[in-house]
Amino acid sequence: MPPHGRRRPSSLTIILSLLLLFTSIASAVSAVLGVDLGTEYIKAALVKPGIPLEIVLTKDSKRKESAAVAFKPSKLGSDSKGFPERIYGGDALALSARFPSDVYPNLKPLLGQLFQKNDIVSEYREKFPELRVLEAKERGTVGFRSSSFDQTEEPFLVEELLAMELKNIKANAVAMAGKGSTVKDIVITVPPFYTAEEKRAVVMTADLAGLRVLSLMSDGLAVGLNYATSRTFPTVNEGGKPEVHLVYDMGAGSASATILRFQGKTVKDIGKFNKTVQEVQILGAGWDKSLGGDALNQVIIDDMVKKFADTNKMKALGTEAKDIKQHGRTMAKFWKESERLRQVLSANTETQASFEGLYYDDLNFKYKINRAGFEKLASKYAAQVKGPITSALESAKLSLSDLESVILHGGAVRTPFVQKELESIIGSADKIRTNVNSDEAAVFGAAFKAATISPSFRVKEIRTVDTPGYASGASWSSDDKERQQKLFTSTSTVGAEKQVSFKFLDDFTFTLYQQVPGQSGDLVDTPVSQIQTKNLTASVKKLEDSFGCLMADISTKFAIRLSPTDGLPEVVRGSVSCEATEKKSGVVDGMKDLFGFGSKKGDQKPLTEDADDSKAASISSTSETATSSSPKESSTPDSKASGKKDDEKLKEAKKRTETIYIDFISEPTGLPQLSKEILQRIRERLSAFDASDRSRIKREETLNTLEGFTYKARDLLEDNGFISASTEMQRIEIEQKFKDASEWLYGDGADASRETLKARLDELRGLVDPVQKRKDEAIKRPDAIKSLQEALDQVKVMVDVVKQSHEAHTIAEEQASSASSSSLVAEPESESSASASDSASTTPPSATETDPFADLDDDTYFTSSTSTSTDPSPSPPAPPPYTNADLDFLLSTRDTVQYWLDTKLAEQGKLSPSDDPVILSSELTAKSKELNKVVMDLIQKQMKRTQPPPPPPKKGQSTSKRGKEGKASGAKAKGAKGLDIEELLKGMPDGDREEVEKAVRGVKKEDEGKVEEMLKDVPPANRDEVERAVRGVREKEEKEGKGKGDGKGKERVEHEEL
Repeated sequence: MPPHGRRRPSSLTIILSLLLLFTSIASAVSAVLGVDLGTEYIKAALVKPGIPLEIVLTKDSKRKESAAVAFKPSKLGSDSKGFPERIYGGDALALSARFPSDVYPNLKPLLGQLFQKNDIVSEYREKFPELRVLEAKERGTVGFRSSSFDQTEEPFLVEELLAMELKNIKANAVAMAGKGSTVKDIVITVPPFYTAEEKRAVVMTADLAGLRVLSLMSDGLAVGLNYATSRTFPTVNEGGKPEVHLVYDMGAGSASATILRFQGKTVKDIGKFNKTVQEVQILGAGWDKSLGGDALNQVIIDDMVKKFADTNKMKALGTEAKDIKQHGRTMAKFWKESERLRQVLSANTETQASFEGLYYDDLNFKYKINRAGFEKLASKYAAQVKGPITSALESAKLSLSDLESVILHGGAVRTPFVQKELESIIGSADKIRTNVNSDEAAVFGAAFKAATISPSFRVKEIRTVDTPGYASGASWSSDDKERQQKLFTSTSTVGAEKQVSFKFLDDFTFTLYQQVPGQSGDLVDTPVSQIQTKNLTASVKKLEDSFGCLMADISTKFAIRLSPTDGLPEVVRGSVSCEATEKKSGVVDGMKDLFGFGSKKGDQKPLTEDADDSKAASISSTSETATSSSPKESSTPDSKASGKKDDEKLKEAKKRTETIYIDFISEPTGLPQLSKEILQRIRERLSAFDASDRSRIKREETLNTLEGFTYKARDLLEDNGFISASTEMQRIEIEQKFKDASEWLYGDGADASRETLKARLDELRGLVDPVQKRKDEAIKRPDAIKSLQEALDQVKVMVDVVKQSHEAHTIAEEQASSASSSSLVAEPESESSASASDSASTTPPSATETDPFADLDDDTYFTSSTSTSTDPSPSPPAPPPYTNADLDFLLSTRDTVQYWLDTKLAEQGKLSPSDDPVILSSELTAKSKELNKVVMDLIQKQMKRTQPPPPPPKKGQSTSKRGKEGKASGAKAKGAKGLDIEELLKGMPDGDREEVEKAVRGVKKEDEGKVEEMLKDVPPANRDEVERAVRGVREKEEKEGKGKGDGKGKERVEHEEL
């Protein structure tokens, strides 16, 4: 019986656990996704069995998708159900000039930001003045109102719009993974400066998109992980020196510097083995939120606005720069073109752009800029390049001389003046490395991380050590004072755990916080979560009452760690415990001692193997025991002292720790969390958008099919086969209908609903399909008729075969009948001779002779074989393979199909090519299959009847080996009288068979006496048959010896096989 408190699992529990294991393994085979969530672009990489680390292409086969979504007003009425068409990526940005109020680009900086008094929100509104940015009532964050919806429609949250973009990425990944694949797990890169609110916003975005976040990964660490996948670093256990590199990542929204340590480490593997793993660890990080590609684009935009305002036409209108910045369409065109100009200046010294239809009077404007002018405009940002590097070195407590190299990543890092500044900061251009893909290194690192976490993949073991970015701690109120304890630094290892002790013995509340820089740059304790205990008071009381703990000995502890998913501090568990005193003098312990479960002290000794013997000895020596003195009388002072000391030991106190786990509630603090009702409303709206998109896609497919069908009809009207299968009136009607449909498509039909398009398509098909069917039937019919005729011929051949088999069976029966009658005439003579031989063979032996086998029964095998071998009787012929019913079924099936074919062909011959056929090629094919099946069924039936049964297993063949040679020798080993020795041995009992085999093997020897000696061991009743078998083998040997010379060697093998 298992120990108390540890029950053995039932069989049902084990089966269910295995099923859950197999289910989890099956579901884990699904693909994983790594996403580099940038401000301007979103890149994704897929990992799937058979697809290792592959970039997810967009619908336009591009390797990155612009981070933008647009709502295009729909004219489809009921088809769209009130939802506009969603467009993503570059196609969305292309609509910014036409629909500036419904194109939402570069949403990432707005994640987790409050709407009020926020510089980031203000800058975004200046860049995109046409967008209706407002405050979301639920959380106080940023929301958008679309002009494509009614004013009563709830505004869109930033997370909701970004979830649409992630859903689009997910759809592209599923299409790339193949049919039946699922993509649910994802690793997303985030900047090192992201706070708890921003990280939670990213997780919420992924959740709304139907994705489960395995981990949020720092951008710099993702680049370092990709760098380490193709390299091996010195092993520190063997005295190697770690490599230290700096990743400088400058994207569209920010710039960051991450110092990484790369090293190999020998760790313990399974069993007694060791293994070497690679390790990538963040030592420090620095950043600048105001330095990035968007900031450099803004420099060009400001210059555009200034020069456009200085034109004569704008001065005549009295327009200033601030007025131009408020015009959404003009600013959308400037913003789109500024990105292109900056990229061109990275490779060229000057460039230009032309604009048409600017401002209200549709003015034209031509803008020129050179690299020197651009660098002059961006001079203040050049000075900011050094800031992230300095902060990272200070955080890691390192200097520039400790760096092996600087790895560049990000699109904006290609800007010439940025690279010049980096070279001047590092002091050597040789340390500037471009040996990673500056666009895709981060996304590949994220995908590799996802594959590492997922149980479905086995990859190179590279351990990553991320950092939270900010210091964190715990705070609480005690004795009317605010107290706090710092737990983790900004460079602590994500996943690290600490034990924190509290002096509370009643239920209490404490807060986990992060130290985040405020608007002034000073660190501010920002709450992350609040923890409320539920059963602390009751647990302390239980320790007092049940275990006798003192209040001073009770301690409260909580295990707090940095979450492996997002790096935020979280409570893992809590407990209250004390050291209780246990005395071994209680009633329970006494009962344990009585039944042998207590501690073995004093004279108590364990039982030995001589216990039973000692018990017997005590019974036999009763007199000796009676004469001996009692223990009390024979005790000495020493024994009394030892007994007193043992009693003191029994009463000695024993310490043990009693622990009770604490139930608690952890609630996120900071921005209000969305209620279940709001989340449900957002999910339903996203689902409605998806349904609207699917309906729109189906409509486009129907429209394309209708348009292609109109072009196809023109070719059909000129086809000779189509003309012969239709009348003149039908062709005129088809031509007119298709002409009307073509004109309608380029008019009112362009915006028609799917139902209207499908109705028009069905109408046209109703005219064309019957004619097309007649044309196809006219082509297929001759071959189908030929195939059916061939099938009828096969049936005819089969009928002849069946009839021949019946005739052969009749002849065999007649021959058997005549043979039987002749054997009856010769029967009296055979009976007389048989009786004489029986009387001679059954003469009893003399009384002086003793038969050792007299008490054995006669072997029925030799008796029956003797009779059948001397007087064989003719056997009846085997039944025919086919019955009369088979023949009748063949004839009826053939006649039915032949009559149907003749009737249909006669009817078809009376019709013209433009009439609908009465006989279809599909019907002819079905009839052919029917006849072929009948013939094949009869053939298989005959094969089953004639197939010989498998030979029965042979018992007792310890010395014989039957292979190809054995079968050949057995076939040859027949005597002059045709006796088959194999058949003889097959029916014998096991014991006799061994004796016969010995006798046959004796034939190869020249010594006749040995053969006779072996035959003595055979029973007298069987000896005649054995002698006959031996004579047959001798005759065979003589014949083969005369024809082939000395064949003893070969015959010896054959006899052994026999």
